[in-house]
Amino acid sequence: MRTPTAVGFLDADCFYVSAERVRDSFLMKKPVGVLGNQGACVIARSYEMKGAGVDVAMPVWEARAICPEGIYVKRDFRWYEVLSRAMLGVVRDISARVEYYSIDEFFFAVGPMPGLSFQETAEAIRAKILAEVGVSVTVGIARTRTLAKLLAKSAKPEGARAMLGRDGETALLADRPVTAITGIAGRRAKRLLPWNILTCLDLARADRRLVRDLLTATGEALWWELNGEAVQPIRPERVAHKTLSRGGSFGESTLDPIILYAWLVRNLERLIEELEYHGVRAGRLTVWVGYKDGQSGVGQANLAVPADRFDLLLDVARPCLRAAWVPRVPAARMQVIAEHLVPRGRAQIGLFDDPESAARAEAVARLKREINLRHGRFALRSAATLPLAAIYKDNANGYDICDVRGKGCF
Repeated sequence: MRTPTAVGFLDADCFYVSAERVRDSFLMKKPVGVLGNQGACVIARSYEMKGAGVDVAMPVWEARAICPEGIYVKRDFRWYEVLSRAMLGVVRDISARVEYYSIDEFFFAVGPMPGLSFQETAEAIRAKILAEVGVSVTVGIARTRTLAKLLAKSAKPEGARAMLGRDGETALLADRPVTAITGIAGRRAKRLLPWNILTCLDLARADRRLVRDLLTATGEALWWELNGEAVQPIRPERVAHKTLSRGGSFGESTLDPIILYAWLVRNLERLIEELEYHGVRAGRLTVWVGYKDGQSGVGQANLAVPADRFDLLLDVARPCLRAAWVPRVPAARMQVIAEHLVPRGRAQIGLFDDPESAARAEAVARLKREINLRHGRFALRSAATLPLAAIYKDNANGYDICDVRGKGCF
């Protein structure tokens, strides 16, 4: 008799906080906040701090006013990656098909463990992660990945639920707003509103063709998933990147164009690291700048020949930054985005390239990589980043969540 299989979803509870507690038990049962770029805002908080009223993305000074007894620590994505990959290893011991969805979320194919029901299997997986990694997680097991994720979210924190019958699924979907589904946020929810589709169950019971018209093929796939048909596969290998980007908050907003340019160069150097790692060149570059008053500016340019060289990309990035710049308004964040990615070996060569100049640029890039590999990630960098000396001195800024490779998102 064939062993039935389902889709499991594992989601760590307050992962960044849990990771900090693994290495410092003093933080257990206390209100803890993990701070983001330059310690400016809360990017994660414990359930104790959440209960005090602190929200994610809240500036740290506001959080301290609301929760003065809180303990605030800088994020450490190198450590979080260690525990993330430890969890990944445990899940791979259980399942032959595992998708590394995000730093603290995993989809996996699962059958009941020997002698156990699906519910007992979910509980056993949760206990195994806690025992071997020290991190509290919630596990959901259902017929599809969409149902498994909704189920796990409904069981947080420290939950374990298995549900493979229509009656239980109906109750779950009726109790969740349609925005609880990953991929349906504000705009898509507004498209559904005139059709009175407010809950997950409303979406599941809507006409499939209507859902496709409103939400395209992506929405139709969700419709099938909500109705128990597993049409979204588990991907053990990450699909190829369509875009690569680097950036984030400045921590402290700036009016100074020299500092803004320094951030452009920093983000471009980090982006080139990724282009080189993935063996691709960029055919288009976009510079997006967000401002303190809510405005944003965008500059975009296509490259005549796809490139991953610092000198060529900087020549394109400068006018993009000028187009994105809003004078006399403090800039607060930036993203530098590479699109139209072409594998390095298939990128065309420019008709008017100077071979000697290209060879010199490649030699400089190679030397830079070798020095930084030996002496530290930013040991050798552009002098344009000197105004950001404090950023480079702070080890917390040396590694970010986007530097954790192999995940499906983030």
